[in-house]
Parts: sequence; C-alpha cells; structure tokens
Amino acid sequence: MGSLGDFEFPQNNALLNIAGGSSNDNPLDPEEFRRQGHMVIDFIADYYKNIEKYPVLSQVEPGYLKKRLPTSAPFYPESIETILGDVQDHIVPGITHWQSPNYFAYFPSSGSIAGFLGEMLATGFNVVGFNWMSSPAATELESIVMDWLGQMLRLPKSFLFSGNGGGVLQGTTCEAILCTLVAARDRTLRIIGNDNIGKLVVYCSDQTHCAFKKAAQIAGINPNNFRVIPTTLSSSFSMCPKALRNTITADVEAGLVPIFLLATVGTTSTTAVDPLGPLCDVAKDYGMWVHVDAAYAGSICICPEFRHFIDGVEGADSFSFNAHKWFFTTLDCCCLWVKDPAALTQSLSTDPEYLKNKATESKQVVDYKDWQLALSRRFRSLKLWLVLRSYGVEKLRGFLRSHVKMAKVFQGFVEADNRFEVVVPRNFANVCFRITPSAVMSSSTKSSNGVLGEITNSNDISSPRTKTKMGMVNEVNQKLMESINGSGGIYMTHSVVGGIYLLRFAVGATLTQESHVIEAWNVVKQHAHAILNSIPTTQ
Repeated sequence: MGSLGDFEFPQNNALLNIAGGSSNDNPLDPEEFRRQGHMVIDFIADYYKNIEKYPVLSQVEPGYLKKRLPTSAPFYPESIETILGDVQDHIVPGITHWQSPNYFAYFPSSGSIAGFLGEMLATGFNVVGFNWMSSPAATELESIVMDWLGQMLRLPKSFLFSGNGGGVLQGTTCEAILCTLVAARDRTLRIIGNDNIGKLVVYCSDQTHCAFKKAAQIAGINPNNFRVIPTTLSSSFSMCPKALRNTITADVEAGLVPIFLLATVGTTSTTAVDPLGPLCDVAKDYGMWVHVDAAYAGSICICPEFRHFIDGVEGADSFSFNAHKWFFTTLDCCCLWVKDPAALTQSLSTDPEYLKNKATESKQVVDYKDWQLALSRRFRSLKLWLVLRSYGVEKLRGFLRSHVKMAKVFQGFVEADNRFEVVVPRNFANVCFRITPSAVMSSSTKSSNGVLGEITNSNDISSPRTKTKMGMVNEVNQKLMESINGSGGIYMTHSVVGGIYLLRFAVGATLTQESHVIEAWNVVKQHAHAILNSIPTTQ
C-alpha cells in the first residue's frame, strides 16, 4: 500500500479487478472517472502539502528509472492505486520540484489553483480547436482573453483585435519566434523573390535566447547571416542601437537584406532590458520586422510601475510573453500579439478541402490553425481565463510585487555581506550575484599584490595573469552553486556573462514566502564559508 504524506491509498479488492479497478470496460466511464479523479486530486494536494520534504533538485543518477520499471508494458490492466503508488515510489524521486518554495533556478514556472483547474477543464473537454467550427468557444474565448491581457499590459490598440491586430496562444516562445520570423521572411521574399533567401539577415544580441538561433535555422536563414550584437557589463548587457545600426549598414553595403530584429525584455542570463524605442527606430529605417521577447518579464508589466520596461513597443511588429513562467498559468501558454495577422496567415495557412466550411469562407471568424505551426491546438485560453477571473488584476499585481519584494530582501543580504556582490542591477525578481574576487583572493593569499585590481577592472581582462585569477574566482563560484544544489535544500542556476560566472536567484515560485528567502540566504552563507575556508593559502 503506497502513501503520500497523510493520504493513504485505499485497498478495496472489489474494485481491483479488470479495467484498472472498475467492472466497467469503458475507459471514460463517468463514475469511475469521478472515483479515480478524486484520488489523483488528493494525491496532488498532498504532494503540495509535503513538497518541502523533498530535495528541490532531483538526486537520482542517469538511467535510474529503467532499473525500477518493467521492461515491457503490462498485458492486463492495473489499478489506479497501484499506479499512484509507483508514481510516489519511482517518479517523484526523479522530479526536480519546480513548484517548491525553495526553487530559485532558471525562471519560475508558477502554478496556481486556477491554472491547474483550468488545465483540468481544458483536458476534460479535450477539444481540438484548429478552426472556429471545431469549437467556437475555444476560438472566441482566446480572442477575448488576449484582448483582455493586452489591455492589462497597455499594449497599443494596433496589437489587439479591437484595433485590427490580434493575439494568439502559442505553446512556447520558441514557436512564437519561429512564426513571426517566417512571416517576416515571406513578407520580404514576396518582394525580392525566393531565390534571394540567401541574402536575408537577422539580428539579436549575445544575450538573446538560443531559441532564436534554432528558429533561424528552421526558417532557412543562412547561418552566416545570423548577426549577434555584443553587449557589455557597463551597459548592463542591453543591446546598443548604434552597434546595431553599424552592423546593418555594413550588411546593406554588402548587398544583404536585413529582415528581422529580436529585442528582449528580461534576458535569460541577467534579465537585461533592450531599449525598445531606439532599436525599433533603427529597424524602421530598413523596413525590418521587430519582435519583442518578454517571455519572463512581460508578466510584471501589468504593474504600472514596471510598464516602462516595454516603452517603445508601439514600434514593434509583434510582442510575446509566457503566462506559464510568472503568471500563475500552467505550461504551456505563450501569449503572442501581432499588428498584422495577415502576415502570419499568409505564411502559415492551409486550406484543404476537408477543412472548408461556411464560417471560414465568411471571413467573420478567426481560424487559429493559420496563426501557428501545427494544425491541432489545445484549449489553452480556458486556464488563462480562470486565472484572470479567479484573481483579478489587483491580486495578480500583488502576487508579482511580493516576488519583487522578496528579491529585494535577498539583494539586501548580498549587499550587506562584503564577501558577495550583485553583478548586474536587478530589474525584476532575479538577483545575479557571486562571491567577490576580493573574498577569494583574501582566502588564497595573505597579502594583496595588485591582482585584485586587475580582476575587478572590466576593461582589462585580457592578460594571462588576470585570466588565471578570474578563472579562480569563477571556479569558486561554480563550486558554491554545485555545493548548494547538491545539498537539496534550495536550487539555483548560473550563467556566464562578460567572462563572469554568476549565480542567479530567481524568486517566483507561488509557494515562496520571505522565510524561504531568509533560509536560502543562510544556506548560501553556510556553503560559501565552507568553500572559502577550503581554498589553499599561498604566500
């Protein structure tokens, strides 16, 4: 008999027969669904009740599950009780607990009761809403919710259905980027001809998410025409409009054709913010499509005091953010708005005979199959609708502000301890920090010999001596992160920017409270003390 916390799996031999615990052979019998559904809800509720008992980062070794499960599928049905017991015994140990209040890695994947229940409703209905006819409610709710959310973000009306634009729910930002890039590609090729695809050039910064490079490969952009604009610590790793213009100018003079710029609000490594207005001004001079990727930070922009981070979005062609990151809506749910829906549909639409219908022919409806890569699509708007209605704008803002407040608390701890430093300014709820070079050097040497000055001078990192010392500082910080994560108490991730290895403390898990942040800092201090004291001392 398996168990999860206070929840006990009942043993009822009358139920443990064929069809996985039911005498009814129909796999969608309503009453058996009710019985098993209640058990699964109880299982999940107890999982959240006891989530802090688990190490945040899974501690299993590669291949662990193959050793635990049978080599072939069961020939006869098994009961839900048996299956849930195996979930607890074999699956849970292999889970990294993204919903743990001690999860501070990557970016959040924040859940909520409304998000989970909306997902349950969508899965329960199990509609395949590729066009309006296939489920009118799925299409119309999506259009309504996307306008609601666009209004909350104070997007220009040109991005909304009410202003001749429109929004669509994609699975992820990867899909949103690819769809908009294909639209930009085809818009240009219709003018210059398909034979000139090798001349197309796309632009981003060295902090742009790797999804863009994959999208460019899929869209057939010549790898040699993928331009990466360098960023620097002095500019907090945001893209420089002047450097962009210089790069574009050189490409045009070489006979190439600029078509697409990806600007980011809240980069993955450091949550840097690209200056949208100036970048859009540059792109406009060359007729380029501008997509704004606000996958992480878009959520917080529903708060008036953070809205300025997307100032200039009116000059862009498309904008997206992930509601499944920091908006309490379960994966997957990427919100994409475009000013010119026809640009998407011209590139992505199909019109086979078996999908023809009067509603589509009337031009009075949206067929979302033509706004995305796949034909089939899930009823994603239902969970977003539940989140918006269950919490309202005011409460959602409160949730987000509380995460920023907790990040400020952690930042204060870092700044008050002279062994640590904040590497880049904090924009949202992610603190990028490290053990300072001075702390590492003072632990490894008994006297300062000027090396510290070389390390902390970001303009002079090329000498072999400085690189060696920087490598030592980076190694110490890497050991700190690995030690912390190995303990299982909290989970953080890292990045390397400008040659600096930094730790990222991203607040955003729904269950996180200030007490968890305080305890996380205690864990960081404890492991840092042990590591610094273990550095060999040299004269």
